[in-house]
Amino acid sequence: MEPHLTPVHHLTEQLRAYGSSLLATASDPHAELMAMVWGPRFDREHALGLWAGLPRQQAGAALPVLRALLSAADRFDTLATPEQQRLRLLIQRHRANSQPPR
Repeated sequence: MEPHLTPVHHLTEQLRAYGSSLLATASDPHAELMAMVWGPRFDREHALGLWAGLPRQQAGAALPVLRALLSAADRFDTLATPEQQRLRLLIQRHRANSQPPR
């Protein structure tokens, strides 16, 4: 893997591992992701609100999700602006590719 892609790759790995748990009840998961990474710093308050809303049956999985979420926040905040923008573009591309054809 190219070195300049590594920081974003770490974030996408965490999203693949824990995103479905965190965003299970979201009506628009991509919008929720964009809300967390829209600014120059990760929106921890928004993310923790999503985490707090996890269904009670997922209580056992809540701690690993929280750890991954806080780790992702710290990683995002260390990304350079072009890398942050690349992550946003990946989320937008994923959204476009996951839309059902009309």
